[in-house]
Amino acid sequence: MRAALTWRDRAEQCIYDIAFKPDGTQLIIAAGNRLLVYDTSDGTLIQPLKGHKDTVYCVAYAKDGKRFASGSADKSVIIWTSKLEGILKYTHNDSIQCVSYNPLTHQLASCSSGDFGLWSPEQKSVSKHKTSCKITCCSWTNDGQYLALGMFNGIVSIRNKNGDEKVKIERPGGSSSPIWSICWNPSRDERNDILAVADWGQKLSFYHLSGKQIGKDRVLNFDPCCISYFTKGEYLLLGGSDRQVSLFTRDGVRLGSVGEQSSWVWTCKVKPDSNYVAVGCQDGTISFYQLIFSTVHGLYKDRYAYRDNMTDVIVQHLITEQKVRIKGRELVKKIAIYKNRLAIQMPEKILIYELYSDDSADMYYRVKEKIIKKFECNLLVVCSDHIILCQEKRLQCLSFSGVKEREWLMESLIRYIKVIGGPPGREGLLVGLKNGQILKIFVDNALAIVLLKQSTAVRCLDMSASRNKLAVVDENDTCLVYDIHTKELLFQEPNANSVAWNTQCEDMLCFSGGGYLNIKASNFPVHQQKLQGFVVGYNGSKIFCLHVFSMSAVEVPQSAPMYQYLERKMFKEAYQIACLGVTDADWRELAMEALEGLEFETAKKAFTRVRDLRYLELISSIEDRKKQGENNNDLFLADVYAYQGKFQEAAKLYKRSGHEGLALEMYSDLRMFDHAKEFLGSGDPKDTKMLIKKQADWAKDINDPKAAVQMYLSAGEHGKAIEISGDHGWVDMLIEIARKLDKAEREPLAKCAFYFKQLDNPGYAAETYMKVGDLNALVQLHVETHRWEEAFALSEKHPEFKDDVYVPYAQWLAESDRFEEAQKAFHKAGRQREAVRVLEQLTHNAVVESRFNDAAYYYWMLSMQCLEIAQENEGQQTEMLQKFHDFQHLAEVYHVYHFIQRYTEEPFSFHLPETLFNISRFLLHSLTKETPLGISKVNTLLALAKQSKALGAYKLARHAYDKLQGLQIPDRFQKSVELGSLTIRSKPFHDSEELVPLCYRCSTNNPLLNNLGNVCINCRQPFVFSASSYEVLHLVEFYLEDGITDEEAVALIDLEAPRVSKRENKWQEMLSDHTQSLRLDDSTDIIIEDDDPFTAKLSFEQGGSQFVPVVVSRAVLRAMSRRDVLVKRWPPPLRWQFYRSLLPDASITMCPSCFQKDSACLIHDEGVLVQAALCHGATSWLHAEESLEVQEVPPQHFG
Repeated sequence: MRAALTWRDRAEQCIYDIAFKPDGTQLIIAAGNRLLVYDTSDGTLIQPLKGHKDTVYCVAYAKDGKRFASGSADKSVIIWTSKLEGILKYTHNDSIQCVSYNPLTHQLASCSSGDFGLWSPEQKSVSKHKTSCKITCCSWTNDGQYLALGMFNGIVSIRNKNGDEKVKIERPGGSSSPIWSICWNPSRDERNDILAVADWGQKLSFYHLSGKQIGKDRVLNFDPCCISYFTKGEYLLLGGSDRQVSLFTRDGVRLGSVGEQSSWVWTCKVKPDSNYVAVGCQDGTISFYQLIFSTVHGLYKDRYAYRDNMTDVIVQHLITEQKVRIKGRELVKKIAIYKNRLAIQMPEKILIYELYSDDSADMYYRVKEKIIKKFECNLLVVCSDHIILCQEKRLQCLSFSGVKEREWLMESLIRYIKVIGGPPGREGLLVGLKNGQILKIFVDNALAIVLLKQSTAVRCLDMSASRNKLAVVDENDTCLVYDIHTKELLFQEPNANSVAWNTQCEDMLCFSGGGYLNIKASNFPVHQQKLQGFVVGYNGSKIFCLHVFSMSAVEVPQSAPMYQYLERKMFKEAYQIACLGVTDADWRELAMEALEGLEFETAKKAFTRVRDLRYLELISSIEDRKKQGENNNDLFLADVYAYQGKFQEAAKLYKRSGHEGLALEMYSDLRMFDHAKEFLGSGDPKDTKMLIKKQADWAKDINDPKAAVQMYLSAGEHGKAIEISGDHGWVDMLIEIARKLDKAEREPLAKCAFYFKQLDNPGYAAETYMKVGDLNALVQLHVETHRWEEAFALSEKHPEFKDDVYVPYAQWLAESDRFEEAQKAFHKAGRQREAVRVLEQLTHNAVVESRFNDAAYYYWMLSMQCLEIAQENEGQQTEMLQKFHDFQHLAEVYHVYHFIQRYTEEPFSFHLPETLFNISRFLLHSLTKETPLGISKVNTLLALAKQSKALGAYKLARHAYDKLQGLQIPDRFQKSVELGSLTIRSKPFHDSEELVPLCYRCSTNNPLLNNLGNVCINCRQPFVFSASSYEVLHLVEFYLEDGITDEEAVALIDLEAPRVSKRENKWQEMLSDHTQSLRLDDSTDIIIEDDDPFTAKLSFEQGGSQFVPVVVSRAVLRAMSRRDVLVKRWPPPLRWQFYRSLLPDASITMCPSCFQKDSACLIHDEGVLVQAALCHGATSWLHAEESLEVQEVPPQHFG
């Protein structure tokens, strides 16, 4: 920093205060009893202002520039306009010591020895506030909210804008240290308001608005009379009894003197937004200085160090933009940086820093050495182990301990010095002198080497990376480039103020001047672009430029010099330039040029940069061909042209090199068939076929499929023609192709069939399969298209496909919820296990869903399925027969429970009470062991109880109600059961005789509740029940003697007509309260057979507990009448069952499938009869005589 005097003037009286107009054009000076107005540009006096009668002590200008105020010893304050006219005057009781304008509200504070006043343009009066001591100075905060008052007794009082005291600061010196000047820091970057206080205790202090002191007091060694901040608050000025104005940092560090005076300095102010300072002295001298802050910095490659706030050093990494601040408390005079060393010169010492690590991106510096000694020098350079000081003509080399090791004395003034590298302790320096001499100096050598000498003074110089060339900028702004070894001037360029070689490329340099940046490569013309500042470094594609105080790294594409090399086919040099930094388009251009120039190595590197795998593959293939001995450059270049799209040039080169086939292939691939035909000639027919095929491919790609199909057929490419036709759904085209193809061409025919299936045209698909003879595929086609009739017909002709047809058919039926048909299909396919599994699942579902009639039917089917398995598989015969009997029993139980469930769940029933009574009795006797799934004993007993009560079987009803009490009854039946249990107690404890069943073998009346089940309690003969009313039928089962087969028995029965029996019709009429019935008599002589041998067989030994079946001989069989016998013709391995009717006049019918029986006299509705069958399928039942004649019904016949 240095101060240059701009102008000076002298008044006759002491200058106590000065003020700048906010725009800086005028300076108001308080001199004697007048105000002097100066023009700041040249120091001319514009006008003296009179109005005060005594000495003017203070003056202040409002921020808006419209008014300024002055205060005088005559106790008055005058308000002046910017036109230098007085507009208002008011007075205090004492002389005015200081005035200050609020920066926002423009409220004026005027302070005297005993009070202070606040005036604003909006108020007519001045509000005054008393103080206990004389006020010497005042200052408003930036936001205008608080006013600080400096007192003669050493106290600082901070008031709000209404005049109320908020903070009181008492200085240690008290009244012996009067506060003579205070000022708030105007910086907007500070987070808190900071007040600078200067007192006559010769101390400078800083305080927060809260009154808290910042740091310690700074000793001044003089009495301060004035203090003033720069506009941005980065520096402050102090003047006083030391007869000079000193510059301080905002933290209070003294930086230097602005200008020495011959008397005390009473006032100093900084011109707004500038570096100009006005100074007023005791002897009336007015001085106007310009402060010049020089740039103190250093640069080495990508590290730039510069001074900030005069005391700090910032090191900036120009590539990563990282910055680190090294704080100091003294003025930084010089900075030097080299590799990992940083030297900072201060007034009394030099600090040597080093990087903490060797990392290129490390920004942490630590102190290595301190040289505590004052040095005066023009330039400072640091090396690995030394400090180089430049003093006019002298260079001194000092160690880091401060010891002078070497000295060089030059012939002329040293204008430029630069470290050019070297081993530690042996670095080399370039030195440029005013007389044009350029020297090389090594720090370990006392002799300087003269490189060359020119006629003009050196301003800047630099050496190329290989140290073969030297660039010099002279005092005529000319850049001269020399060959160091031959001293020859290679070239020169005008308008240069600084120059730098590229550290990564030998032949590139840049220089700046005239607002332009100039880049020169080798001997090519200069490339220019606009750029302000000085070039100080050039690294790769980055140019480091210093503009005023700012260092920036400018990214400069190296496209222009690269193209200059390309024009001369210097591909390797162009590649080196491109590596410094060019765009992708430039890289591609370089790659293409090198490829056309057959410089494959450079082209490969360039294409790698842009990641173009296509061209890299081309280069790789050419290199492989060259290794194999191929050296036809025309052929290589033709390939290159073909890749670049220069097809005509490529074709010409192919033809010239004798490879017309390659031209044909190229044009074919490009669909340029007209050009391709030019190279076809009378060549191989394969080429013609290939061309047609490719033309067909092209027609397909351009969405002309019909033309493509025709071309493919012409070229013999049937597969592709079929694919296109199939994809477009052209069935007619496909069948035409299929019919033309030979049956030996199985693959294209199979593809035709595939598309026929896909296009839902199974007829053509079947035709195609028949042509090929692929019966398996034909079967699959019929199965997939559900053409079952054709599939069945085919399986009949070819039994080996039976499983392939019936298994999918069964699965399809199952998926269509046609489970019964699916079961038949599985059965027909021989898949017994699947058939049984389907039936079991159907049965379980029916039970779970309470479809008990269906469940009975499915159990009957299961039983018949088991019977068939037993017939076919002797190993499982016993197990299957047991399952047959179990399933038959379950079928009958579920069939009966179906009516009970409907009675309990539905509001109405079509069955007579007697029928429901018989059904519930039958079901209860059938559930003597385990109760099957889904059957409710509660429903069964409840139905039995209700019907028994209604028909007069009170004993049985009471038993049913008692049984119900031990079961868990649903809530909806609870009340009914409880009521029935109570009311049945009022009935007689016996059953109606009309309801008692009769055994037709032994003529015994059986109780309604039989512990043995559905057998006679006397003879143990099983009862045979009607399928509709479930009354006991007049049938007795008889068995054949050993040796008599079932067929022989039937033949014997049919052999002779039986005799007519004498029958005595004994009828009995019975009357009751509700019914009137006519029934046969119960007596044992109800049938009178004079000579019937079967009657004799009915007798048995009384008192036995075992059932004794009726066994008949051949003679008995011959005596039987065919109309009295019913036969259950079971398939093997079961024997047939024979039943004899004991009431021949009563007709009995039987279902031919499930062998359910019923008495014709009890049938009222054919529909009831049909539903009574387990098999669901009987449309007509058999009478006794018909049962002897009917053929055996196979078990898979379901009616």
